[in-house]
Amino acid sequence: MKAQMQKGFTLIELMIVVAIIGILAAIAIPAYQDYIARSQMSEALSLASGLKTNVSEVFAQDGTCPANTTATEGIAAATDIKGNYVVSVTTGGTAAASGGCTIVAKMNSTGVSKGIQGATLTLTLSNADKGSNVWACTSSAAQKYLPKSCTGA
Repeated sequence: MKAQMQKGFTLIELMIVVAIIGILAAIAIPAYQDYIARSQMSEALSLASGLKTNVSEVFAQDGTCPANTTATEGIAAATDIKGNYVVSVTTGGTAAASGGCTIVAKMNSTGVSKGIQGATLTLTLSNADKGSNVWACTSSAAQKYLPKSCTGA
C-alpha cells in the first residue's frame, strides 16, 4: 500500500496561527486608537494655530488680548471656528507685558476618541516683551494623545 500524503493543516497548527493573530491584534488595536485620538487632537492644534497671527497683531497694536465671544477685530466668533472634532476655539486671556493671551480649542464631547472627549488644547503667548512671540501649548488631555509639538499639561 502506498502511504497517503498529508493534505491541509492540523488543528493545532490552525490554533497556533489564531493565537498569533490574537496577540498581534491585542497590541495593534490600542496603538491604532491612540493614533486616531492624536490625529483628532491635531485638528485642534491646527485650528488654534490659525489664530496666532490675529491675536499677536491685536496684542502688538493695543496691548490687549482679544476675546472672540462675538466676531471682533478680524477674528471669527468662537462657535464659528469649529471642525469635525473641535466644537469651538476661544481667544482671550489677561494681557501682560510678556503676553498672556490664550487661544483655547475645545474638543467635542461626542464623536471623538474616548480619551479626548471634552478636552481642551491651550496656546499661551509669552516672551512678547523680548521681541519675539512664543506660543506654549498645554492640554487637559493625556500626553499620548497630543501632537509632538504640544507638551501637554
